Amino acid sequence: MTQIETHRAARPHDRELIPRMMTRAMLALVVAVLCLVTLARLTDRPLVATAPTGDIVASRSLLLSGDMSGAVTVRTVNGTLIADLGPDRGGFISGVWRVIERERTKNRVALEGPVTLRRHETGRLTIHDPSTGWSADLMGFGENNARAFARLLAQ
Repeated sequence: MTQIETHRAARPHDRELIPRMMTRAMLALVVAVLCLVTLARLTDRPLVATAPTGDIVASRSLLLSGDMSGAVTVRTVNGTLIADLGPDRGGFISGVWRVIERERTKNRVALEGPVTLRRHETGRLTIHDPSTGWSADLMGFGENNARAFARLLAQ
């Protein structure tokens, strides 16, 4: 009875998987970026790639509450119901509520409290949490998501 060889003998790689020059180029790029960022931080270089905000033309304080199912309730500071969105309609507003809740937990501040929704003269919408200092430019999340908050500002 003869044995059939089922495994090929391991061959050493004829070529490198990643060329040595490519590895060196990637390392040089990482070092260059770290040097540029360090230089910018040490010299307090101003930020130049930020979105223009402009003056605030409309502002509204809101109380957001919800649960992890995606449902969210939006009220004015005096308790008037603005929107009661179920899990199927909470969407982006519920996502922002979860971010605010996370930031408040991280900063060890009360989970309840108003957030400020602002429209700037440039047309941009921002949301700001005065208890943590967190804010977000809602236009960066797409037109439909910004429109959801624009409706809350208009109501």
